[in-house]
Amino acid sequence: SLSCSLLSIRAGGGGGGRRRFRMRMVEEAAEGMMMMMMRRSGPYERVARMASGNAVVVFSVSGCCMCHVVKRLLLGLGVGPTVYELDQLGRGGREIQAVLSHLLSATSPSVSAAAVPAVFVGGQLLGGVEKVMSCHINGSLVPLLKQAGALWL
Repeated sequence: SLSCSLLSIRAGGGGGGRRRFRMRMVEEAAEGMMMMMMRRSGPYERVARMASGNAVVVFSVSGCCMCHVVKRLLLGLGVGPTVYELDQLGRGGREIQAVLSHLLSATSPSVSAAAVPAVFVGGQLLGGVEKVMSCHINGSLVPLLKQAGALWL
């Protein structure tokens, strides 16, 4: 992945490539840190196992309107996500919510990230409602879902 970034910078040239390279390196460092934390700690391992159990996984709370929006969007696109309602999991749900809050704040430090909804596509954290809606609006959500095997058309 890093070598692909280097190739695109050389091909693109200019100062914009250096910014993209730095942003990509920061993203890769954050992703590596998240994966390391997931392997090291019990609740992180549990979230990683749950997130990789289906092509699309949504961590939700049953009364959350933004969770409802994300679930309806995915269902409307023809995706059948695995949904974990954290308020129905007792103490384990609270631990998972804490992990998700930490992961979401690590990926979007400028955004005050709520722990739910948290959407994983292909076992990788996509993000919360803002990221999902942004990807949907800019047209990148459907290709991402196809790549993960959640959509066939």
